[in-house]
Amino acid sequence: MILQPFAGPVWRLLPRDLLATPASPARAPEGRFHHDGQIAAYASLSAEGARVAMARYRGDGVERHLVAMWLTAARVADIRGDRGASIVWQDIRAAGQPAPTWRYSDAARAAGAQAMLYSSRSRPNLAHVVVFDPGSLRHLAR
Repeated sequence: MILQPFAGPVWRLLPRDLLATPASPARAPEGRFHHDGQIAAYASLSAEGARVAMARYRGDGVERHLVAMWLTAARVADIRGDRGASIVWQDIRAAGQPAPTWRYSDAARAAGAQAMLYSSRSRPNLAHVVVFDPGSLRHLAR
């Protein structure tokens, strides 16, 4: 796996109670690219991408705010365009099987990646990032 540096803006849609700590990792014990206590902070490479990524959570009653951040990481895996990373994993996991998307993040973590870029499932022209080292995220004050 090839790792490359990345430095640029990323966006997160966060609940109000995380606005003071915007680099906080996901609270859920499992997600598309984390399991078994692994750290993962999910963000998008555009504000539009953040809105698309969080669309499935609309209507859950949680007020979210768009937060601009800066990601600086020397070792980033880029799997954009790999359709296997964009499959719907929740039903597979609900059936008791490991999420097939975990193999991507597990491989990136094993290679020493601080983050991994991936394509949006519903809008492949947009990209997201999962950050394994939230210390590489910095809040951009408005």
